[in-house]
Amino acid sequence: MPRTLDSQITLEKTPSYFVTREAPRRISSMSHETKLIVVVRNPVTRAISDYTQTLSKKPDIPTFEELAFKNKSLGLVDTSWNAIRIGMYILHLENWLQYFRLSQMHFVSGERLITDPAGEMGRVQDFLGLKRIITDKHFYFNRTKGFPCLKKPESSSQPRCLGKSKGRTHVQIDQEVIEQLQEFYRPFNIKFYETVGQDFKWD
Repeated sequence: MPRTLDSQITLEKTPSYFVTREAPRRISSMSHETKLIVVVRNPVTRAISDYTQTLSKKPDIPTFEELAFKNKSLGLVDTSWNAIRIGMYILHLENWLQYFRLSQMHFVSGERLITDPAGEMGRVQDFLGLKRIITDKHFYFNRTKGFPCLKKPESSSQPRCLGKSKGRTHVQIDQEVIEQLQEFYRPFNIKFYETVGQDFKWD
């Protein structure tokens, strides 16, 4: 991390931190007072999105159903598959709570980040102790991507949108499979909601 003055905030992002077992201990040893921002979304949607992205790079992988279940007829979900394991948020959070206070963590709803980006960014700014500078006027909805984008900053000739790997149409998954996964995640989701004090309404 670069040297940071008292009047500055340095941000760094890496999606794998939250699910990497050693990360909280290592970050805590660097700084006990680090603030952590975690973007979470419906774990079923997240798993399908993860699979869709992998499929675009490796078109010959097994079907989503084959990877997601050890035994589909018995509803046995394969928690060793990364796409499934990542969405078991409470398990990862419990690891982080051994090193950080819950008050040091802010959870952003991935769904609301799309439907109300200014509102979610407002809450992030509040959490960081910043004045609310980013507002509705900074966003526009990109119909092609299906996501909000940042309007063109003065220093750039282009607006800022998510990269090419984002906004693809998801693979169609059988409704029964989705319902089985919703059932699987429900107890993990409920415990996560209770722990963070926020209902993300994923059911």
